Amino acid sequence: MPGVSVDSLQPGMILAKPLSKGTMVIMGEGTVLSEALISRIAGMGIERIFIDGPSEQPIPIEEALAALDARFRGVLDKPHMSEIKKIVKEHIEGLYV
Repeated sequence: MPGVSVDSLQPGMILAKPLSKGTMVIMGEGTVLSEALISRIAGMGIERIFIDGPSEQPIPIEEALAALDARFRGVLDKPHMSEIKKIVKEHIEGLYV
C-alpha cells in the first residue's frame, strides 16, 4: 500500500485507507479515483494518500539482502540474532513479491 503524492494520482487508482480532513471522512476506503475526485483532493491541500497496490521498492532485492548481510555480519554469534536476521530476510523477500 504505497503512499502517493497527489501530483502522481491517476484515474482508476483505489484508496487503500479512508481519506479524512480533521475528523470528517471525505472518501472511504475502496473509492476508485476519477479526474473529478483527484481535482477535489488536490484542492484540499492534501499532500499524500494511500493507494491500494504493491509498493515499489527503491533498491533491487539483491542490494537489500546484501545490506542485511552486512548489518548482521558481526553479531550472528549472539543469542537470537540469526533468528532475527531470518525474520527480516523473509520480510524483505515478501516486499519484492
